[in-house]
Amino acid sequence: MNLSPSFKLLEATHWRDYELLDSGDGSKLERFGKYIFSRPESQAMWSKALNPSEWQNAHAVFQPSGEESGGHWEFKKKVEEKWVMEYPLTDLTPSPSPERRGVLKFWAMTTPGRHLGVFPEVASHWDFMADSIHQQTTRPNILNLFGYTGLASLAAASAGASVTHVDASKKSVAWARENQELSGLSDKPIRWIVEDAVKYVQREIKRGVKYDGIILDPPKFGRGPKGEVWEVYKSLPSLLEMCRQCLSDNPLFVIVTVYAVRASAIHVAQAVDEMMKKYKGNVESGELVTREKSADRLLSQAVYARWFQI
Repeated sequence: MNLSPSFKLLEATHWRDYELLDSGDGSKLERFGKYIFSRPESQAMWSKALNPSEWQNAHAVFQPSGEESGGHWEFKKKVEEKWVMEYPLTDLTPSPSPERRGVLKFWAMTTPGRHLGVFPEVASHWDFMADSIHQQTTRPNILNLFGYTGLASLAAASAGASVTHVDASKKSVAWARENQELSGLSDKPIRWIVEDAVKYVQREIKRGVKYDGIILDPPKFGRGPKGEVWEVYKSLPSLLEMCRQCLSDNPLFVIVTVYAVRASAIHVAQAVDEMMKKYKGNVESGELVTREKSADRLLSQAVYARWFQI
């Protein structure tokens, strides 16, 4: 195996519009722009650090139902239907003062599934791939599967890539296109595709299309636009093999992030290592974490593995 010897905790440290204010007792308190929200968080198995009055100051609290992702928002204060947030892309090349590579702007809003249109912890991947793409002398071709509201796609496109963004949700793709316009990236080469990820990759193989980088952010469970069933344990191994067939001869990276599953990062890393064994590069794995403002504790949000050129 080509696994990196170190287990890495990736922390997105450049946020201005997002903060994890506190967590504990199965919940987390977060700031998204000018609004504060309380959401369930099963990983927060410690006590809250802030006073109860700080939690009571939240604009809205997500009340879960008996279903895994179901529930509803209970609004304590007025919250706009949607509001603008920003993320400053940052050059990761070591230097006394990291260079800013532009700002992603996007719409945030409350949704029935407890999410707000952005997974802040994934921003460390945005900087990583934007930095890799920016260093290329030719325009790389990037595939973003399960692309949600498009922030990874916008980060890649802003750095100079041609991007194919695929998501089964028509609503999410429409949201992503609005984010593209809001970010001032309407002239960037992004193809927006509403399709089941597996079926799309299968067609790309038949067409002989090749990609220099692939981003996968699969859900634990999902359904495609025609009722296709996705279960991460059963579906991910075959999808990785199909993605391998779509890679160019000299790929830049493959990034896989997995949420809400009982899997170690080492399991995801081994799957990616198996996928990329014919290429010369490194596999890095670990957890995406967010640091609390209150008690400086780290909250693990997802496991990841990424392959990259040596």
